[in-house]
Amino acid sequence: QVQLVESGGGLVQPGGSLRLSCAASTVRFIWYAMAWYRQAPGKQRELVATITSDYSTNYADSVKGRFTISRDNAKNTVFLQMNSLKPEDTAVYYCNAQRPPALYWGQGTQVTVTS
Repeated sequence: QVQLVESGGGLVQPGGSLRLSCAASTVRFIWYAMAWYRQAPGKQRELVATITSDYSTNYADSVKGRFTISRDNAKNTVFLQMNSLKPEDTAVYYCNAQRPPALYWGQGTQVTVTS
């Protein structure tokens, strides 16, 4: 079992930045592909960004050029740097760890972008 704990969410004005962190409780962190998802009120959870164990990344079109996913395998942590935030980025952001068939989710952290 892997526990994921997200942090770094909060309230920010449009155009601002936030950095989310997700700490994983596993010494085998490098085995897992990591991802960030988000879920806005009344909408389905959607994929934001992924990073594999060999640091290959992928992004949703809506965040390309604004968000950056990274990982620190020595600290068992994945990050999501979010710049140029927009009101439509408001959502609960969830961390995800995958090593099929295993799949783990964090509890989520709220990001609110408003003036």
